[in-house]
Parts: sequence; C-alpha cells; structure tokens
Amino acid sequence: MFDLKYETPPSWTDYILDHFDDFLLDHAACERKASASAMAFVVRYPDHPEIVETMIEVAQEELSHFAQLTKIVHMKGLQHSPDQKDQYVNSLIRLARSKGQERLLDRLLLFSIIEGRGCERFMLLAKALENRDAELSSLYRDLVRSEARHHAVGVHLARQLFPEAEWKERLDFLLLQEAKIVSELPLKAALH
Repeated sequence: MFDLKYETPPSWTDYILDHFDDFLLDHAACERKASASAMAFVVRYPDHPEIVETMIEVAQEELSHFAQLTKIVHMKGLQHSPDQKDQYVNSLIRLARSKGQERLLDRLLLFSIIEGRGCERFMLLAKALENRDAELSSLYRDLVRSEARHHAVGVHLARQLFPEAEWKERLDFLLLQEAKIVSELPLKAALH
C-alpha cells in the first residue's frame, strides 16, 4: 500500500515486552477507539455509501479485537481504565485540514497511516513473542493481517474519491509528518 517513513526501533519492542500488561490495556483502548473512529466516518459522511459500508466493516472488526483483548485483560486480572489522550493520534489529527473535501481526504489518509503504524508494530510484537508466548504471538499475527486490510482502507477510498495527484501529494506530506511525530515520542507502554 505505502511505506512508513520511520521504522520503529528495537528499543520500542523491548520496552513493550518489559511492560506488557500496561501495553495490553493501551492496545485494547486503541482497538475500541479505532472502532469509534470508523463509525465517526459513517456518521459524518452518510452521503458516501462506499465510506459507510467499508467503515461499518472496519468498526465491527475493531470492536471484535477489543472484545478479544478484553478477555485477555480480564484473564490476567487487569481492568480497563478511563481513556488517556494519545499524543501520537492527536498530533496527527491536528494536521488535518478543517473544511469539506480537504478534511475528508486528510482523515481518510490519516486513518490509513495510523492503521499502518499499528500493523508495523503488531508484526514486531508477533515476532518478539514467538519464543515467549505462542498464543499471543499468533493473536498478533492475526491482528497484522486485519490491520493490513484496514491500512489500505483510507487510501483505497481516497483513490475512489479524489484525483491521484491530489491524494498522493497529501499522503506523502502526511507520511513525512507522521515520521517526525513518531520518532519524537517518548518510550511508554503504548501502541503509539
């Protein structure tokens, strides 16, 4: 689909493995928020059937992931906590233009970029967990496949709705900005 402009360093994976329970809670919250984000497209763009139908499917999958992770959270004796702001996502959303079709294009592309970052990091975790926990490694491999589909959604819709030159130029810009944002994030037990 597209390549991210910054590769997550091994220090991120090492940190997550050392703080996995906290990461798991954040990851579950991210899945729930991703479902809500997909549904926000449905609510905001009801006049675009291709967006509505696609994002309903994405929302259902993301909610299913949240349910899977919630079972693991509860099996570990953990519980969800109130939402915390996601510096990464909020920084990206501030890049979105605020009006009309420009806003739609930016939100679609940012959706794909965020899903792409999740896909990359889930693959890192799947590999790192292979010798530690085969069941969790398998779960993260399954999530990689799902996130890869979601990673393509926003760009696929942008291709349908906007001229190629317009969406490609904007995607390149947003990918460069995402690389800067993610490279400056402090290490913490979080997906982003």
